[in-house]
Amino acid sequence: MESVYSKRIRAGKRRTYFFDVRATRSNDYYLTITESRKKFNEDGYDRHKIFLYKEDFNKFLKALTEAVDYVKTELMPDFDFDAYNHDNVQENEGGYQETAVDDTVEDEVRHTPTSGTHTPTGEEVDKW
Repeated sequence: MESVYSKRIRAGKRRTYFFDVRATRSNDYYLTITESRKKFNEDGYDRHKIFLYKEDFNKFLKALTEAVDYVKTELMPDFDFDAYNHDNVQENEGGYQETAVDDTVEDEVRHTPTSGTHTPTGEEVDKW
């Protein structure tokens, strides 16, 4: 399906995450989250993809935020997570050069305006 928005996040030398908003034929939207890892001793990439549908956006975001906050505050409160920001990617003669930055910098964003309204819901996240 057609991608109406795309965000790429480089995570080190071998890993990249892609967030793509895609449109269906019926003008509905969903999100795909893809992890792409360069194979260590081979050519090519391993890809893992999650399809996230609009009715699950709020629950997914809440659960993800809770899990990340738990790791940051309860399990690793003294760890400097900002030391691992490698978002500042510069094109360098046909290749890419990655440099660490102090603040998060958006890498590559493509956005196509769409019609519709955004109405967040206050859905609860199921705990296991």
